[in-house]
Amino acid sequence: MSFESEQHAKDYWRENLRLMLTLLCIWFAVSFGFGILLVDVLNAIKLGGFKLGFWFAQQGSIYVFLVLIAVYVAKMNKLDRKYNVHEDHEDEDEFEEALEEEFGQ
Repeated sequence: MSFESEQHAKDYWRENLRLMLTLLCIWFAVSFGFGILLVDVLNAIKLGGFKLGFWFAQQGSIYVFLVLIAVYVAKMNKLDRKYNVHEDHEDEDEFEEALEEEFGQ
């Protein structure tokens, strides 16, 4: 992965870290906040016959984590394309050129 400039690389990593911290904060809020701190409040609500606080503690945080992984993949693919450091190549010649550039064959 090569960037056009040092500033380009810094901007890329700044956006990457901002995205990761945002997603980790969401996961923390769901798993710790809903599953532990607010469990008694959420238990007053039923979801599919189960108390909502119990559901978040047992299942909800895992589902949210899986959704966050999908969001991270989609956002990182978009970010990679924005900074022109994506790894997928549509043309075979383009792929071979990228390999030569990366490994110097």
